[in-house]
Amino acid sequence: MNPAGLIPGNKNPADTIPSCKAVFLDRDGVISDNSIHYYLTRVEDFRFNPGVVEALSELARRGYLLIVITNQGGISLGRNSIGSVERIHRHMQRLLMDAGVEITEVYYCPHHGDNEACLCRKPLPLMIEKAMARFRVDPARSWLIGDSQRDLEAGKAAGVRTLLIEPNSNLLEVLEKIG
Repeated sequence: MNPAGLIPGNKNPADTIPSCKAVFLDRDGVISDNSIHYYLTRVEDFRFNPGVVEALSELARRGYLLIVITNQGGISLGRNSIGSVERIHRHMQRLLMDAGVEITEVYYCPHHGDNEACLCRKPLPLMIEKAMARFRVDPARSWLIGDSQRDLEAGKAAGVRTLLIEPNSNLLEVLEKIG
């Protein structure tokens, strides 16, 4: 007898139930300062916004996965390259890891609405949905922090709670809102 009622070779249905909680974060304006360089192209120009390291450390301590969801339309516009975006992401992750903070994953959309239609660019929720499926994230226990309405629309469409912050503000201010 098969007590779990499973067909041999099939996974237990409980394995597909979302079990993690996550905070999805926009990069530019939330994690990194984009007040000087809107299209960040050089690692040397990367700067954390105030409170980022401390806030992310606390969110991780509370059990949240930290996942970056970012539009990088400068690639499509020819103002940036995939290589430079990925170097900046590795640099950001290395700086955070040195401070004891792990970014679970970074998802980015290289497209721009002026050049092409795509399914991954925020305000569409595809990047968030991919992350939720890959890491078994429960949307009801998760948040998106963004600095634009586009970010919030993506989060709401994915079923997560959303927080709008002022661009380049102190990320510590959101901690009291996230349990």
